[in-house]
Amino acid sequence: MRKLIAGLLAAGLLAAVSVLAAPPKKQTTLSAATQECLSCHRELTPGLVRDWENSRHARVTPREGLKKARLERRISNEKIAPALMGTVVGCAECHTQNPGDHKDTFEHNGYQVHVVVTPRDCAACHSLEVEQYGQNIMARAYGNLMHNPVYRSLAEDVNASASFREKRLQLTKPDDLTNADSCLFCHGTVVEVQGLKSRETAQGEMEFPVLTGWPSQGVGRVNPDGTLGSCSPCHSRHGYSIEVARKPDTCSKCHKGPDVPAYPVYQVSKHGSLYASQNKDWDLKAVPWKVGKDFNAPTCAACHVSLITGDGGKVVAERTHRMNDRLPWRLFGLIYAHSHPKEADTTVIRNKAGLPLPTHFSGEEATPFLIDEKEKARRHQKLQEVCLSCHSQSWVNGHFQRLDRAIQTTNQMTLAATEVMSAIWAEGLAQGLAQNASPFDEAVEKKWIEQWLFYANSTRLASAMMGADYGVFANGRWYLRKNLQELVEWLGEIEKRR
Repeated sequence: MRKLIAGLLAAGLLAAVSVLAAPPKKQTTLSAATQECLSCHRELTPGLVRDWENSRHARVTPREGLKKARLERRISNEKIAPALMGTVVGCAECHTQNPGDHKDTFEHNGYQVHVVVTPRDCAACHSLEVEQYGQNIMARAYGNLMHNPVYRSLAEDVNASASFREKRLQLTKPDDLTNADSCLFCHGTVVEVQGLKSRETAQGEMEFPVLTGWPSQGVGRVNPDGTLGSCSPCHSRHGYSIEVARKPDTCSKCHKGPDVPAYPVYQVSKHGSLYASQNKDWDLKAVPWKVGKDFNAPTCAACHVSLITGDGGKVVAERTHRMNDRLPWRLFGLIYAHSHPKEADTTVIRNKAGLPLPTHFSGEEATPFLIDEKEKARRHQKLQEVCLSCHSQSWVNGHFQRLDRAIQTTNQMTLAATEVMSAIWAEGLAQGLAQNASPFDEAVEKKWIEQWLFYANSTRLASAMMGADYGVFANGRWYLRKNLQELVEWLGEIEKRR
């Protein structure tokens, strides 16, 4: 018994010493409004609150953030509203910003609250990032799809519902819910307010705005305050973590293919295998992000977004939220790979036939709307600087020579398929744009679409990201050749029957 008591006393003493030795837990400064939000939402939405409690927003005030050395800052504003400086960024700091601009603002427990946090709200601390994102094609993704009659025709054919009548398919255009659950899941929806509706809650009856196009975390979401885009597709709410945004798994939500197969290509690349085996030892939260110390193989963010430095502090690449800053080519063929558009709003583009496409059907670029060779070289150099932080110049040169050739050959294979398809349209065997019909809705046209949307895209991305095997037999060169042969033989068989 004495030994048991002595043991318990010793254990208690050790526990007491350990508590005394432990560093004091940082006391966060909450605004009165955020404290009131938390008093209810800890019970109502505990998962959401826990995400926020684990976030940097919940631990660091803007004043503390501004004290950091420039390369270590996560905020871009030099000045922040005094009312926001001394408290952490909580519920109220985001959901009560700019209430007059938000059509979704409603009275809630004495506060003017809005549901949809938008880039304009985030600009209170992150104005440069918001400005850059607004110049990004992603921010215009909704309009670039839905306001382009050619692209929209493809989307409507993909999403249409069908019935079989009189031995023919009868297609019905997709409704808003179907579009939101399909193409607009990534491109973004239009979030609109349809008034208020009462509902019973744990606190009694309350009124809430009725939103259409919601929920939405699409990159080009059209918000109730008129802004475009959303930060949460990459920095998932309510943690808004830089670590999450740097992980390729986050990008996979919209880049998994087969039309944009960046993620599966990354998985089979050498970079992807290094990430999969070593990322547990990386520091994905560090700012700046030191190559060779915090990580030793690129993720999507390392190549396209993040502030990268060497261990000595030399800047390899500046942080940017204009995702094309390091992209000379647009590899997602529409219909061909082409020089990157000058403007984020791609609906202004017109090819020589007057269509809103960056290339003509012959492959000729709509050059007035695309960046020139000088700008391509500048962006290419920026991207190469990231590569050169791990590879020699000869290695990097050889890699990009292969990519250039992949762009040429895939565009050639697309051209061959398009010439076959043009012959099919010319002979009246299918109905295309010349007949004022959709070029996307017939079976043979779908084979042509697969040539550039699936197989050419996969081949180019596999070359760009060192995942060549995916671009050979998985979904690339084999199918480019096979599909082209099938198109030619389809035409030949039909002509024999005439």
